[in-house]
Amino acid sequence: MLRAQYATRGPVPSAAIDAVEFTLPPLTEGQALIQVLAAPINPSDVLTLTGEYGMLPPLPAIGGSEGVGKVAALGPNTTSPAVGTTILLPVGLGSWSTHLVAEAKKLMPLPGNADPLQLSMLTVNPPTALLMLRDFVKLEPGDWVIQNGANSAVGGYLNQIAKLKDYRTVSVVRRESAVDGVKAEGGDIVVVDGPDLPKRVAAATDKAKIKLAIDCVAGSSTDRLAACVAEGATVVNYGRMSGEPCQVSPGNFVFKDVTLRGFWLVFWFRKSTPQDQMAVFGECAQLIASGKLSARVQATFDVRDIKAAVTLAASGERAGKVLIVPKV
Repeated sequence: MLRAQYATRGPVPSAAIDAVEFTLPPLTEGQALIQVLAAPINPSDVLTLTGEYGMLPPLPAIGGSEGVGKVAALGPNTTSPAVGTTILLPVGLGSWSTHLVAEAKKLMPLPGNADPLQLSMLTVNPPTALLMLRDFVKLEPGDWVIQNGANSAVGGYLNQIAKLKDYRTVSVVRRESAVDGVKAEGGDIVVVDGPDLPKRVAAATDKAKIKLAIDCVAGSSTDRLAACVAEGATVVNYGRMSGEPCQVSPGNFVFKDVTLRGFWLVFWFRKSTPQDQMAVFGECAQLIASGKLSARVQATFDVRDIKAAVTLAASGERAGKVLIVPKV
């Protein structure tokens, strides 16, 4: 058995993490042994390794916050989920591992015929996209949404979900090479960010009244989105790819009455009911299983190659997700 473990944090995310061998004690009642099938490396995982994320586990820690696995064995007097069942890993157990132990009653069964690589990304990015479209502004079919960082995994999910709900989208990217990939994922209008973004968006949408903007870049990009939306619209920030604080000018804050909100999935987990969580995960799981929702995968790595995997995931020119797919 192998897992990716780190005992320090620092500016180079791959520096402190290593694949280490481990053994597990015998299972006790109510426990399940899980064979990990796949686990993604998210931006939040990279920030956790550098110490910049909003919530950091105590050290030493095992990398990875989500993933999908298969029940390999059950503890005494434990009957479900049945051995062989594909399950969603509980959040925060350290998913960059060949195996882990979890409470059997907390395991959510998933469609066994679905692609495990796609299912492994279910916990974080699809709910983030769905909830930002659902919980801040009441959108109707035909309404417009604008987002930046649209070539990210969340951006891809957001465009796909918006299309399923008949919303129209403006997708903003930071380089020309990202345009075609975003269009392939369902983006209606795809533009490269720049100082004249509001003018180009107005022309492309025939001056549509955009109610909702989704921002993962921050910095001056936040203000450019605010300049694109209608009076009284809402801008939701969920990241800072620029490394800078959100900037919104008085012209947009005061004279357009734009509202700036933040979204962090951790808070939703804390505040939502188990029923709402099951409904959201159930909806996303069915969309993934049916092939209506997916993310591009650039590369997969074994646990023993964790340093190379994290290095690639932390780079800025990727065209898809980096996944840990353990070889057992």
